Amino acid sequence: MLAALILLVATLLHAEPKRVVSTAPSFTETAFALGAGDRVVGVSTYCHYPPQVTKLPKVGTYLKPNIEAIVRLKPDLVLVHAEHQNEVRQLQSLGIETLPLQNTSLDDTLVTIRQIGAKLVLTTKATALETSLRRQLDTLRKQSANQPRKTILFVVGRTPGTLDGLIAVGRGSFLNELMLVAGGRNVLDDSPVTYPRISLEGVLRLNPDVIVDMGDMAETVGVTEAHKQSVVALWTRNPALKAVQQKRVFAVAADIFVVPGPRLTEAAQAFYEMMHR
Repeated sequence: MLAALILLVATLLHAEPKRVVSTAPSFTETAFALGAGDRVVGVSTYCHYPPQVTKLPKVGTYLKPNIEAIVRLKPDLVLVHAEHQNEVRQLQSLGIETLPLQNTSLDDTLVTIRQIGAKLVLTTKATALETSLRRQLDTLRKQSANQPRKTILFVVGRTPGTLDGLIAVGRGSFLNELMLVAGGRNVLDDSPVTYPRISLEGVLRLNPDVIVDMGDMAETVGVTEAHKQSVVALWTRNPALKAVQQKRVFAVAADIFVVPGPRLTEAAQAFYEMMHR
């Protein structure tokens, strides 16, 4: 009788969650990459990949998960950012299991894959995915070691149609680490702020070899090539910039640069090509 009870408790503790809600694109992409997409019943407003997630119910944004929308979906697991402590407490008080996750750094992101895999009882797949991503990053790191290290600025925000109000990637972002892997050096890697503000005069002074701009394209869906070309044209008005002279100004509108998930190696490879090809 005791043995049967222990077995029952163990089974319940390791039961696979069947209804999963994800509150961030990175968690959603990870669940699908692990083959658990059929268990995902709700996603954040900004989840775009894979394409089938666009048809799933939305549960608010990363910054503001909608607790009522989550509860209506009757999940048995909610993937949520660890910093959203109030939301975690609310869900737990309602008897809903949560998995608080942190994916600020590159290593955080890779560890998150393992954590989600364990909770979904997909440990083997998660370990294989994490190992594969680490191997790809190591390969690119070795490849870039033979190339001249270039300086790079990644703009994530600005006033549309102008080069005012610039916000760029600083030291604390996983993008900063991916630039390094790809053989670059972020010109703002000494900033104590993850996403510091910088003036055009500051950009001219730092004079990066490469400029990547998705400043008014954070909503990546529906951005046209004409829009991207207009962004590049903004920078060409400053011919003193090395990035302009070398034709290494790139306007991007892709989730791989803003979602710290399984496609991070695609972002690293894109950085490599921008800097070395």
